Amino acid sequence: MRAESTITNNGLLLQLKSFLRNAFLVEKFNSTAGYLTLAVFVCGFSYLIAAKGIIAVVLLLAAFIGIPVVYAVIAYPKFGIFTLIVGAYLLMWVIKMGLNFPMGTLMDGLYALLLLSFLLHQKKNPEWQTFKNPVSYLLLAWIVYNILQVGNPEAASRLSWLYTIRSVAIVALMFFVFLHFIRTVQMVRLIFKVWLALALFGALYALKQEFAGFASFEVSMLQDPQIILLYFIDGRWRKFSIFSDPVAFAYNMVVASLLAIVLLTFVKVWYKKILLILCISLCCYTMLFSGTRGAYVLIPAALVLFFILKFNKQMLGAGVAAVAFIAMLIFIPTSNPSLQRFQSAFKPAADASFNVRSANQKRIQPYILSHPIGGGLGATGVWGARFAPGSFLASFPPDSGYVRVAVELGWIGLFIFCMLMFYILKTGVNNYFAIRDKELKTYCLAMLLVIFAYNIGNYPQEAIVQFPSNILFYLAAALVVRLRLLDTELQQKPHHAAEE
Repeated sequence: MRAESTITNNGLLLQLKSFLRNAFLVEKFNSTAGYLTLAVFVCGFSYLIAAKGIIAVVLLLAAFIGIPVVYAVIAYPKFGIFTLIVGAYLLMWVIKMGLNFPMGTLMDGLYALLLLSFLLHQKKNPEWQTFKNPVSYLLLAWIVYNILQVGNPEAASRLSWLYTIRSVAIVALMFFVFLHFIRTVQMVRLIFKVWLALALFGALYALKQEFAGFASFEVSMLQDPQIILLYFIDGRWRKFSIFSDPVAFAYNMVVASLLAIVLLTFVKVWYKKILLILCISLCCYTMLFSGTRGAYVLIPAALVLFFILKFNKQMLGAGVAAVAFIAMLIFIPTSNPSLQRFQSAFKPAADASFNVRSANQKRIQPYILSHPIGGGLGATGVWGARFAPGSFLASFPPDSGYVRVAVELGWIGLFIFCMLMFYILKTGVNNYFAIRDKELKTYCLAMLLVIFAYNIGNYPQEAIVQFPSNILFYLAAALVVRLRLLDTELQQKPHHAAEE
């Protein structure tokens, strides 16, 4: 195993060296003509700086960085995938810093480059068999249905559709990119490491917000009266870390905790166990700072599925201990505001905001039943208020991913969406029991719990529309399909059969 690992590492280093040489044209410049070209470029660069000032510097730096990155994403899509994951985590944090740059457009460009790379690979080496599964078919039906909404006669604005389709259909296409390019166990391991590292960064930044205060750019954002109304609860500020809002922060702490909990059952090295326990502790602890009641029930709910799927004597003992610990947290008397809010999540009838949401959902039911294709994509929320401020749906607060789908896309859209979620979960369960390799089985279970948590969380909140949750959800969906294929390949290897 150690020799194989060394060979793999050497191969990765050679690939990286080759990429850097190609990206920066090292061999092309290692000649007299190359040196002359470089000299001319330096002179031209100096002239532009003298004539145009800092604008020229910014544009040239953008070209220097942008061209190699574009080339790298298309030629090395694995690099593009990791760039997408990191970008999805850090995007909202950078935007809040006040950087005057269209970061959302940058992410759209990254989607386009990854899709272009996907199509080029499929043209060169067609491999459509991988996508012949119910999840792919239903996902295509969901994407097509959202695209057709541009012609919805009930829609009050076409611009609402244009702005919303990016975060719904285009992001969903990443499922096919992930499924096609994630082909090795090594890449899956690296994805999980990057995922947990980014989640830890988010947890540590939340600790900074809680105990050292908000940064100056965050303080200016919190002056908005609407933000104060939503974020300042019971004399305390809800924390949002590097994410768009407290809900996105809380949900990402939940899924990172679930990922670490499942990995903890597989790893054997002591320091890795300590790191995973630290990750679980920090993510669960900082999640309380968000004040998001909907997130507090997700870990207990996901653990129920976890104990059912891994049921044995050891899991029974751990399950009893977990139930006892959670019950203690729910019923123990406390004066801690964060813990009090956690306890209130398990008493929804006493929660005023829960009752308001229930009343809103009851009020909108006749509209849903009378509009089978809904009121148009983007009719509610921010885009509805911006592009159709006088419409009936613009003032309706969906407060739920499922309710939003039902209102905007009708009960037909809700049926397609629920079928998609059902088959993703069904595929995950089936593949978990079919996979024989213990490591891949563990990874499949982790992704299944992540998908399950997002589905539950999508009822009280909109769980899978904000970065990075939208990217992570389709990444997890692609992995539950790909891990079964990886296991099949592994079982067919002669040396694996001999070991068995």
